[in-house]
Amino acid sequence: MSKPLLSIIVAMDQNRLIGDHGHLPWTLPEDLQNFRQLTDGNTVIMGRKTFESLAEPLTHRHNIILSRTMPERTDAQVCRSFLDACACAWHKDRAIFFIGGTQIYQKALKIVDQMHISWVDGDFSGDCYFPEIDFDEWQIEEERKFTGFRYVRYRRKI
Repeated sequence: MSKPLLSIIVAMDQNRLIGDHGHLPWTLPEDLQNFRQLTDGNTVIMGRKTFESLAEPLTHRHNIILSRTMPERTDAQVCRSFLDACACAWHKDRAIFFIGGTQIYQKALKIVDQMHISWVDGDFSGDCYFPEIDFDEWQIEEERKFTGFRYVRYRRKI
């Protein structure tokens, strides 16, 4: 089995804001459509709070929830540690997307091959931020402009 592609996918403003009390601070249907297209058929790893903000597992994806306290589920896989979540995802032979929140992104930043970032236009208020990124470690592979945001795919420099 070959190594699956490991990616972060996130929407944030220029201040690295990603959430406000369990919700996105903005409404961008094209960003959600882009998220769906990129992650469809693949594995998504998320924290408990991110999962709770969704209300139900994402369809057409293998959902892995990282939580020490959440009971086992029949509609999604619950893992107790970051390492266990990665190991479970690895055996599915699909691309792996880390979809939040902050603690998941913090750990994933050390191991991912690429980042899909939607840079949201404007200033918003909220309580959840993406970790600091050293952009010297990344190169832009793709860039597209949408109404209200700019999508950029970064690849880790070798």
